[in-house]
Amino acid sequence: MVITSKSNPIVKEISKLNDKKYRKEKGLYLVEGIKLVNECIASECFVENIICTENLAENYPKSIIVSDDIFKNLSSEITPQGVLAVIRKPQNILKNPQCSCILLDCLQDPGNLGTIIRTANAAGYKEIYLINCTDPYSPKAVRASMGGIFYVKIYQGTKAEILNMLSGIELICADMSGQDIFQFTAPEKFCLCIGNEGNGISRDIINFSDYKIKIPMDTSCESLNAAVSAGIAMYQLKYNKR
Repeated sequence: MVITSKSNPIVKEISKLNDKKYRKEKGLYLVEGIKLVNECIASECFVENIICTENLAENYPKSIIVSDDIFKNLSSEITPQGVLAVIRKPQNILKNPQCSCILLDCLQDPGNLGTIIRTANAAGYKEIYLINCTDPYSPKAVRASMGGIFYVKIYQGTKAEILNMLSGIELICADMSGQDIFQFTAPEKFCLCIGNEGNGISRDIINFSDYKIKIPMDTSCESLNAAVSAGIAMYQLKYNKR
């Protein structure tokens, strides 16, 4: 059976998952596109449902089939590919990091957050701590993570809770008052902190840090994009340890 009505209960439920509060309430999020849906299946995420158009039904047994018009209504893409999945969020209980990790302080752009998750996974950082950040499970952040969100552990909590969890690890803050990152040798295990796109890292976290590092820039440039800065720092610190 092909669903063709916007008033169908399943369609209504999926539409609601574009809202942050509803995602949090239900513990679910959406993954869209052939590559990402296939990757989340392969990564053994807990898939609640797969929704697709008729032309893709053979590729996704037991999927919920909807008309092209209904799928366009559900999609957050400009050019929908015809498949999305409803995924159960992992229940990551806040705990101390096992290896070098990432701390994001008040990051607000979902594209930046998703890109940092993608880069962290590629660089081998498997634990990411978030303080007052945008929702990592929003469609834009998930899309920008390019599947990285399936392979890292994301921990969210208050500033006090997360700093308590990180109390046994050396904290490196990206800050323009810091030393040149290319002349800095990182400890064996550390936490790299990246701050808000406009305001940087909050002062109390700066004060909590063990080191401050900066990426040198031409005098004509005021700042780098948060995700770009994070990517440079992640790789430089990981491969220039004591």
